[in-house]
Amino acid sequence: MIEVRELTKLYHHKVALDEVSMIIHPEQVFGLIGPNGAGKTTLIRLLNQIIAPTKGFIKVNGSFLNVQHVRSFGYLPEERGLFREMKVLDHLVFLGKLRGLSTFESKNASLHWLEKFDMTAWSNRKISTLSKGMAQKVQFIGSVLHNPAILILDEPLSGFDPLNVDLLLEQMRNFKNEGKTVIFSTHNMNSVDELCDEVALIHQGKLVTKDQVLTLRSTYKSGNFRVRFRGSKMAFAHSLWTWFELISCNELADGVYEARIKSRGEYAFNEVFERLSEAVKLEMMEEQLPSMQEVFVKLVTHEK
Repeated sequence: MIEVRELTKLYHHKVALDEVSMIIHPEQVFGLIGPNGAGKTTLIRLLNQIIAPTKGFIKVNGSFLNVQHVRSFGYLPEERGLFREMKVLDHLVFLGKLRGLSTFESKNASLHWLEKFDMTAWSNRKISTLSKGMAQKVQFIGSVLHNPAILILDEPLSGFDPLNVDLLLEQMRNFKNEGKTVIFSTHNMNSVDELCDEVALIHQGKLVTKDQVLTLRSTYKSGNFRVRFRGSKMAFAHSLWTWFELISCNELADGVYEARIKSRGEYAFNEVFERLSEAVKLEMMEEQLPSMQEVFVKLVTHEK
């Protein structure tokens, strides 16, 4: 468990992080989200002791954050940097040894990950010959060679094509299933919807909210429902009366329709179901929760 208490960072008189407090529970994927310049990277640098806080503290499993903790973390910085004239395998072995692995352990781990990422054929190529995406995969591999229990990834999906984004997301799911904690900052809200158990939104250096993704999406729902029914389109429309707004209604087959409706008030799922069932035969109904992109926009706009 990582405990952050009243964490503050000033650069001269500029407040980069302002008394942020939160607890990050283990064995989950935790997302840090927020606009550019919000303070996400500052928090990540504080977690890695690259910079020191002006005020506040961080604890890991009950102990104050120290060098031994940081050495055990897996860290992928936002600023990518590899030695361009080194060969891929040599570079990974070098990074593994920096994390405390022996040459033998580092080489074995490097070969395992290169195979996993379909890069074995590039082992003896210089970094300078790699595409940007391949170089980023090498740096990602370098951050996990020592099998860390806590991974801290700053914009890990930046610059990747959709296939490689899926590859990294799948690997983060695997890390969670292995009992690891993954903390990552991202602007990719689709990945937050798909992957994160919990998120913290930071804006202008302050913690705006921290909660489970499903809880946030439920909190900011706007009464949208998707309905599939069999019967009369006219009867369905009349049943909405003044309680619902009909957004769309398309015929899928003879007498079978799919509609999107929006509640004009606060109605529970069962109330909507019962009201519509009086007019048509419902085959499916689901409440449409907002995406994290929509939640993000609402929260940030509200904070301005």
